[in-house]
Amino acid sequence: MSNDYRPLADRMRPKKLDEYIGQLHILSNDKPLYQAIEQGNLHSMIFWGPPGTGKTTLAKLISNSCDAKFLALSAVLSGVKDIRSAIDQAINHRDVYNKDTILFVDEVHRFNKTQQDAFLPYVENGTIVFIGATTENPSFEMNNALLSRLRVYVLKSLETEDIMKILNQALLDKTNGLGTLELSIKNDVLIKLANSADGDARRGLNLLEILSDLTDKEITNELINEVLKDGSLRRFDKGGEVFYDQISALHKAVRGSSPDASLYWFVRMIDGGCDPFYIARRVVRIASEDIGNADPRAIRLALDAWETQERLGSPEGELAIAQAIVYLACAPKSNAVYSAYNQATKDAKDLGSKDVPLHLRNSPTKLMKDLNYGRDYRYAHNEIDAYAAGENYFPEGVSSREYYHPVNRGLEIKIAEKLATLRARDKEAKLQK
Repeated sequence: MSNDYRPLADRMRPKKLDEYIGQLHILSNDKPLYQAIEQGNLHSMIFWGPPGTGKTTLAKLISNSCDAKFLALSAVLSGVKDIRSAIDQAINHRDVYNKDTILFVDEVHRFNKTQQDAFLPYVENGTIVFIGATTENPSFEMNNALLSRLRVYVLKSLETEDIMKILNQALLDKTNGLGTLELSIKNDVLIKLANSADGDARRGLNLLEILSDLTDKEITNELINEVLKDGSLRRFDKGGEVFYDQISALHKAVRGSSPDASLYWFVRMIDGGCDPFYIARRVVRIASEDIGNADPRAIRLALDAWETQERLGSPEGELAIAQAIVYLACAPKSNAVYSAYNQATKDAKDLGSKDVPLHLRNSPTKLMKDLNYGRDYRYAHNEIDAYAAGENYFPEGVSSREYYHPVNRGLEIKIAEKLATLRARDKEAKLQK
């Protein structure tokens, strides 16, 4: 391989804005970004989106369209010294040619606070037009001071049709692509190849280049299967934005009583490489938070699924987790305990360290009994229906609270009826005092 080799994905980068495929939600003719580029009105910005959606390419196209110098840094490889060098180049370019410099920073979220702060004065005084690219949510990963000076553009995963156009261009292009190889590919195979890219143009082109090295005639289904057999190409970042979006979708689908959508998100996460034990723990949380006493069997089933995963591993354990997820999605819903717990937690923090009332204290010694520990305590089992009507179990000076309000669904219907009866007896007992 010669030293000037460039990957197909790099060779196929579009040179003009009208060659760019996808992202019409920000680049159609009536959109502000497109109009700003056409008019040469540059501003600092962030491109936020998954890998392979054209962030670097778009930054270069903006530079070409606006006749600006293009400088690039990678936050993975660069430090403050590299930032200063780029700034010096931008200042020199402005002084000599009176033209703008675009400083493109890839993976900008990997820069620490000090490194991000280094850009601030030069963005403010116009020394550079800052364009950052990130796969992570800028709200969490970037300094507010820098972020407030940038406009955020969200890039989306490319549609299958977009990937097909890009792959077709590469197959036909005889200058930068694979056109000289005259490879053939059926439309259904091309669709499969595009789907395998999972919205990532670079991944699709890399896969196409690998396939072209393995055949000199036709790209077939069998060839694609052979290349893909060693692992999934699904996008999943195991702890980043996509991870938390997907677990959120799973939780909300279960809460929304949609077993089908719940299964879909579960399988998506497993397919992407998520640890099944993470999902098993989350399912137990869902059983407690969103089903609660409306169906107390839910938490037991969730725990059984977790244990099955521990004992059997994959794929049998994952089937048990799927069973639990479907059950939880179909179960009656109640967040009454979850809400009660949060309210009680707030009171425990806000009210301070209140003493336990004397009648509720344990009295194992004579001294404690002499101090009236446990005096006048009413043993519930000695009362009618094993209930001491009107008894107070809160600290002195704290009025009785009602945190738990059962919903009118599932077993909590019966619980609500029971509590209503007991609370009525409490009121009656208090009136008789």
